[in-house]
Amino acid sequence: MLDLEQYQITGSTAREIAASAEAGIRREALRAGDALPTVRALAERLGTSPATVNAAYRILRERGFVRADGRRGTHVAARPAVRAPTRQRHEHAGDGLRDLSAGLPDPALLPPLRPALDSLALERNAAADGFEFALPELLAFAREWYRRDGVDPGAIAVVSGASDAIERVVSARLRPGDRVLVEDPGYPPIRDILLAAGLVEEPVAVDGRGMRPDALQAALAREAQAMLVVPRSQNPTGAALDASRAAELRTVLDAHPRLFVIEDDHASEVAGTPFVGLSGPGRERWTVIRSMSKILTPDLRLAVMAGDEETIARVEGRQALGPRWVSHLLQGTAAAMLSDPGFAATCARATAVYGERRDALIAALATRDISVVGTSGLNLWVPVREEAPVVRALAQDGWLVQAGERFRLHTPPGVRITTTLLAPGEAEAIAASIARVEHSGRRRGSY
Repeated sequence: MLDLEQYQITGSTAREIAASAEAGIRREALRAGDALPTVRALAERLGTSPATVNAAYRILRERGFVRADGRRGTHVAARPAVRAPTRQRHEHAGDGLRDLSAGLPDPALLPPLRPALDSLALERNAAADGFEFALPELLAFAREWYRRDGVDPGAIAVVSGASDAIERVVSARLRPGDRVLVEDPGYPPIRDILLAAGLVEEPVAVDGRGMRPDALQAALAREAQAMLVVPRSQNPTGAALDASRAAELRTVLDAHPRLFVIEDDHASEVAGTPFVGLSGPGRERWTVIRSMSKILTPDLRLAVMAGDEETIARVEGRQALGPRWVSHLLQGTAAAMLSDPGFAATCARATAVYGERRDALIAALATRDISVVGTSGLNLWVPVREEAPVVRALAQDGWLVQAGERFRLHTPPGVRITTTLLAPGEAEAIAASIARVEHSGRRRGSY
């Protein structure tokens, strides 16, 4: 139990109590995983009613600061929706290690930015007329892009990246308390968005071919309102839907036509596998999001999203109330890069190189009796007995990787390794480091 005076939880109204707890989280006086007092204990300490404290905790939950764990009480969320002043990305960051933890593309394999910038007609941005509409040339590319992959691009919005798209669409379509099916393991920032919106995540187990149909069937029995899925280059596993698995999942989904399906195709052209989606005829609410981060540059905060007309209209409506539009300078840069005659070849080269690097690590681990999950995209998931010893051993040998704890809910331990920056020969060294830990104290092949 927390010392209420030490953590300065004060106030007499729900908003005051919530604000004081939020301040404690921001100062890191309250840290991730810390248990908050019971509703009754805090009410007695503050001289207010349990209903007031309960309302304060509800505010904190809806804003993504805390999570409710049933009889275990209320705890500070794993990644509360505040930016702590001294938080670092990784405990080993800054040690001069080779960073295989970031999940980013290789800058050397991205298309050139300068020609696109030089081609912009900057003078047209002097007039505000038409700013609140997406750039026609970007929309034209997006429509053809979606059509080529069998997606009906009836309505398209331009937003500030995939995460922005997800935040806007769940805010526009869902209400606090709604249940959302998410992949397990999955990308932590996406779960953070759901928590901050007051949504309840329902994990669905993932294997190398995406969500498992039996796990999806079981999760749908809990009356979910939405489903968030990465059809290829799944983060952290590298899983990808194939035609057979997608057909199985659609069969399960057919009984739930009102379920809102959100597909985050963030790696798109460099994923290494064809797009196989779950949205289609009969799906009332859906969206397919495509970011520019992996194919153009991570700093070009831009994404397009196709979807049913009502969903896209709501997203654009909320956008009009805030930033109003995405910079036409960014849109023009993206359109110029996407329409460049060499763009397809650049993506093909990146896809091939990423595949070689990924396959090299898979093969190096296989020769040491260590299996992986996933065969697409920028990352691999390596199941391990314990995460900390493997992460520590790799750091000692010069490699920075991500422990799987942040990504998984019910999935057994694993580590995520970004393979996009691997140099020739490095896969063998990494596999040897992992094998040294994993095979310690057991016979080879005894998994």
